[in-house]
Parts: sequence; structure tokens; C-alpha cells
Amino acid sequence: MKVTISRKAHFNAAHRLYRKDWSFEQNDAVFGKCNNPNFHGHNYELIVSVTGPINPETGYVMDAKILADIIKAEVEDAFDHKNLNLDVSEFENLNPTAENIVVVIWNKIRKQVESQFELEVVLYETPRNFVSYKGL
Repeated sequence: MKVTISRKAHFNAAHRLYRKDWSFEQNDAVFGKCNNPNFHGHNYELIVSVTGPINPETGYVMDAKILADIIKAEVEDAFDHKNLNLDVSEFENLNPTAENIVVVIWNKIRKQVESQFELEVVLYETPRNFVSYKGL
């Protein structure tokens, strides 16, 4: 029997969608207002889900406090009130689209969650635009 536990979190961050190797015009044509050279921000919402068997000794799949601590250290502390393009090393050469952000977050959390568990991360950039990633 497998059960999924989930933890919600949030962070606020700025970014600019653009490619350094493209002209401003090409970036503007592809990314539109998200290519603003002065950046723009989002109130990101995050749901991290861990799926696995219930431990018969504890009754937990995973202690929710441990999951909360992982999310705080790996995501909230690292991304909150940051400019993703300028302040977060993972995006130095990676366009911080929602798709790329969710994969970066998944990889950071995956290193902290035992491999026996399935992991899914859902990232809301706006209430209506969101992405999810479960690994390869």
C-alpha cells in the first residue's frame, strides 16, 4: 500500500525570461513582457508530494516536519525574495521559466528524500499557470 503526503509552501521571487545569445528583439518576440530588462515578480506556490509505503512503526510515510524542513532549506531560504537570474546560481545559465524552476526544485529536494519514495513537485507561477515534475 502506498500513500502520498503533501506539503504546501511559497516564495516570492523576481525573474526575467530571456536568452543571452538572442537579440532583444528575438527575446521580446518569444517571451513578450516576461523579457522586461527590469525583471518582474511572482508569488510562487509550491506543493511537494512524497509517495511511499506507510512505516508500520511510526504510521508515517515520511514525517511532515522533516519534509517541511527540507523545503525551507532547499527552496524557501534559497529562492524567497531573490532575483532568480542574479541571485540563484542554478539559473546563471538556465532560463528561469516555470518549467526549469520546477525541475531545479525537484532535483534539490530529491537529494534530501530517500530514493525509495516517489517525489512530485507542483509549482504555481500564478493561480492559473502551473507546472509539475515527477522526475525522468
